[in-house]
Amino acid sequence: MAAAPEEPFHVEALGPRHDRNSFRSGVDPLDRYFRIQAGQDARKNMAAPFVLVLPNGVIGGYYTLSSTGVMLSELPVDIARRLPRYPLVPATLLGRLAVDQRWQGRGYGRYLLADALHRAVRSEIASFAVVVDVKDEAARRFYQRESFLPFPDKPMKLFRPMADIAKLFE
Repeated sequence: MAAAPEEPFHVEALGPRHDRNSFRSGVDPLDRYFRIQAGQDARKNMAAPFVLVLPNGVIGGYYTLSSTGVMLSELPVDIARRLPRYPLVPATLLGRLAVDQRWQGRGYGRYLLADALHRAVRSEIASFAVVVDVKDEAARRFYQRESFLPFPDKPMKLFRPMADIAKLFE
């Protein structure tokens, strides 16, 4: 998936000790969510935010995971026909992923994505796929380069089947 950038760093669950105020990805809704809402979502179990912590303690990026469902009828026919006929298929939502502008272009986005996929596939909670709702074409291209597939009628909503993700970590 992604080679680790050269600097030592780690990814951990967002906590009160993390300074979110200086984070700037250049995408206002992602920055605002991280500063204002991410901590509340974590405390209320609405989303699980994870942060990439650089050696100096600065947050280089973040992502969120939560559970969601996908209507079976939304999936491509060739994939849906191989699944049980439940109207709603369980999935994992990669709700947000952002890298601070100071650290963009260093591979941290791909590393955060790999970490998110690894956490999702390791989970003991059933999930057919990881789903993302992208905000723009650049994000769509990023996820498609990482083998995410578009929903047939929703080109800005993509997914990657968990069986495919599991192969990355064998």
